[in-house]
Amino acid sequence: MSTFLTPPFFGGRFAHRAIPVIGLGLVLLVVAPFLSWCYDPDVLGDLTYYGNPAPMQYGMLAFGLFGLAVLALDVVPALRRFEPYITGGKALRALGVGTMVFMAAVLVIITVTAGGLVNAEPGAWIAFAGGALVALGSALAPSQADKELIHVRLPGWLEVTILVALVAGTMFLVAYALGIADASRFVMLVIHVGVAMSVLAAAGLFTWLGLLATKHNRVLMLAAFASAFAFPLTQGGSDANMSIATNVLIFAATAVGLNIVVGLAGLLDLGYIAFLGAGAYVGAVLSGSAFATIGWTPPFLVTALIGAIFASVLGLIIGSPTLRVSGDYLAIVTLAFGEIFRLTMFNLDGVTGPNLTRGPNGIPGIPELNLFGFDFGQTHELFGIEITRFSNYYVLLLVLMAFIILVFLRLNASRIGRGWIAIREDEKAAEAMGVNVFGLKLLAFAGGAFLAGLAGTIKAHHDVSVTPDQYQFLESAFLLAAVVLGGMGTVGGVIIGAVVLKLLPEKLRFFSEYRLLIFGLLLVLMMRFRPEGLVPSGRRKLEFHEEDEELAERVQEVHIEEAR
Repeated sequence: MSTFLTPPFFGGRFAHRAIPVIGLGLVLLVVAPFLSWCYDPDVLGDLTYYGNPAPMQYGMLAFGLFGLAVLALDVVPALRRFEPYITGGKALRALGVGTMVFMAAVLVIITVTAGGLVNAEPGAWIAFAGGALVALGSALAPSQADKELIHVRLPGWLEVTILVALVAGTMFLVAYALGIADASRFVMLVIHVGVAMSVLAAAGLFTWLGLLATKHNRVLMLAAFASAFAFPLTQGGSDANMSIATNVLIFAATAVGLNIVVGLAGLLDLGYIAFLGAGAYVGAVLSGSAFATIGWTPPFLVTALIGAIFASVLGLIIGSPTLRVSGDYLAIVTLAFGEIFRLTMFNLDGVTGPNLTRGPNGIPGIPELNLFGFDFGQTHELFGIEITRFSNYYVLLLVLMAFIILVFLRLNASRIGRGWIAIREDEKAAEAMGVNVFGLKLLAFAGGAFLAGLAGTIKAHHDVSVTPDQYQFLESAFLLAAVVLGGMGTVGGVIIGAVVLKLLPEKLRFFSEYRLLIFGLLLVLMMRFRPEGLVPSGRRKLEFHEEDEELAERVQEVHIEEAR
């Protein structure tokens, strides 16, 4: 006997016993935001009102309405024709578990902040019960293979509009997150976004958006840069947020350079931060600082080129004798190189070696950049909005990021990029097919070091000082984590990974003692549930979804359309 009911209203994916349970839970999720969640008005943005939801409660209302819409696809005959395009069972299961986790976090914060669980009002318990009912009902429903949105095709202009709106919404969310001063509210926002992403991913939406992004990658990149350039205009002259943004861009630019070595060529480099430090020290020594040990101060563009070439030469020096080894041995050698660089900068102090870096004191007092008469240290005005020092460096770093991305994409699409990928997938087979393995490995090291050196010369002026302690192994580990977390071989994924790993510690300073533990757990979870990264490349998407023939065929179709 079939577990599905045959009447039209229950002819879909859910068993008859599951629909009332899920429906009741979703109704509770819709009602709960209009009730009070906490007795104390100082907790999470004042959740004490009846009939007037706080911003966080509106998110819960959106979860409930989305769940009702998904359920309606199964029980309303007129909507059932859209059912094959939404993985509703998985989406509702993720929604139920996610809302339970969200409300559990709310109850914990109420307990800690308000002085006890007794301060939780009925609305919080009703929302938790709603999530539990949705999770229970989804567990009662029988498992069934669901189709995804991969076959949905829209007009080109509509697909572009969706991508542009997605980029604008993401930038608005980042700006809103930076403006949150309360740590508990920021934590809840992160959990909220995580739940929303898990629900949309379970519904198949992210797979579809990934295909759209691949098809319209130029439009997506243009929209992303337009939103990024407009970001300083949303901060009202705030130096605090723009300082975080510039540090994120320096980290992201360096991570994209590392992506050439790790993501394309498949070489595990644990000392990459040394190349960023090499560029920074060149920028500091030639900056004209009162503490600089070289009296020559060339124009900054010349300094940037010298710093990039110096870092590239270091890449050749470390690569030539070591790139004949691979795997763990290469990782050990590069780790040693990073530590050798740091200790060398310590010893070039005029006592144990030539006085070039002033040892552990570093080179402070680095003057502000002045490029073509534009002083990056001064506050300027644009459309009546003050553009502060950090905003000036932010725009310059965006230009650098555009250059690095252009270099990465052109290399990836070239014969050199295909050679790197062949080495990454199977070095012996690539060598047997005539690929110059050693030469391409050396080029990857030198090219990645060149880009990191460029970023380092700007970082020196941005930070005003350079010291050896800024370039420890831990920074190399974070760069590698950004590449793996975001998606090896991609640009967007690495940038997202860099933003996550750099932004969260800034906003969660009370977790500073545990951030390594948190990052470790995050990477373990990523390797378990999404080994291809947050934004996988097309090749890795096929590799990790080779059992999904429909998805593989659709990805190949998109690549063919893009090539045409």
